[in-house]
Amino acid sequence: MIKKLNIPAALVVLLSVCWNAPASAQATKVAIGYSGISADQLVIWVAKDTGIFAKNNLDAQLIYFTGGTLSVTAMVSGDTPLIQASGPGIVSAGLAGADPVYVVGGIVSLDYWLMTQPEIKTPEQLKGSTIAVARFGGAADFVARYALARLGLNPGKDVTIVQTGSTPERLAAMEGRRVSGSTLVPPATFVAQKRGFHLLADVAALGLAYQHQGGVTTRKYLREHPDVVRNFVKSYIEAVHRLKTDRATGLKIAAKYLRLEDPELLRKTYESSIDENKLPMKQYPTVEGLKTIVDQLALTNPKAKTAKPQDFIDARFVEEFDKSGYIDGLYGRKK
Repeated sequence: MIKKLNIPAALVVLLSVCWNAPASAQATKVAIGYSGISADQLVIWVAKDTGIFAKNNLDAQLIYFTGGTLSVTAMVSGDTPLIQASGPGIVSAGLAGADPVYVVGGIVSLDYWLMTQPEIKTPEQLKGSTIAVARFGGAADFVARYALARLGLNPGKDVTIVQTGSTPERLAAMEGRRVSGSTLVPPATFVAQKRGFHLLADVAALGLAYQHQGGVTTRKYLREHPDVVRNFVKSYIEAVHRLKTDRATGLKIAAKYLRLEDPELLRKTYESSIDENKLPMKQYPTVEGLKTIVDQLALTNPKAKTAKPQDFIDARFVEEFDKSGYIDGLYGRKK
């Protein structure tokens, strides 16, 4: 039985004002997951360190996972309801019965290089060797298989693919000569190049459309917490703007999280990260990039043959901020 309380009218008005006053609203605590220590994660680091999440009423705790599969699992379980993740893991989770959706695009092309030991300079020389990836089914794995196929090699037959972990761990495996090569992202690409490793294939130059590290949640969480997701998307858009327009801050945060002291490596990493083709001002997830992933998964997963890229996107808030002129306004442009 619910007991009815007799509250004075004046108190009701006062409570209503306090409840609806934005200045007094308590920030929503939310865990945001990411995997990998690379420049691909800069947007959420910037949003956290510059106070953008806090400004948008989010008390964000960033959770680092050592693999994309772990972060997706945490999102599906509800432990980490918002994550920054790459397409293969998200599509695979959807095909397995989960309900993940990209709510903001993040990085919509790839900046991976297939790097090899100094003496391996041709695809033919790579035959019979081993390539390191983070986790099977993740972005690095997908890219490795794509690049090898484009080079005329049969992944799994001509070249063995092994799991070794995050980007720093893959670079360490190359330096220890435990593997013949790996797919790497900045700044590891520039570090590897400086240390004499060979660039066998620039995956971006191969013309691959790809949905890489973007903001993801589940449809269930989106239904139940639309305001939190909206604030997350707004923060993401603002962090992209800050990263693109505030060089000093971008360099400082990149140096902090990536532990980069070499000014040249830091500059190259930063400049690569803000490229418009990679990190667009208008943060729509890429349908074409998700189609690439769905088509690749369809080769081994029958469920992917009937899946549509649009099934993994809900860009309502990006569209809202775009059509209202908010995004253009950030960059001093008229709609």
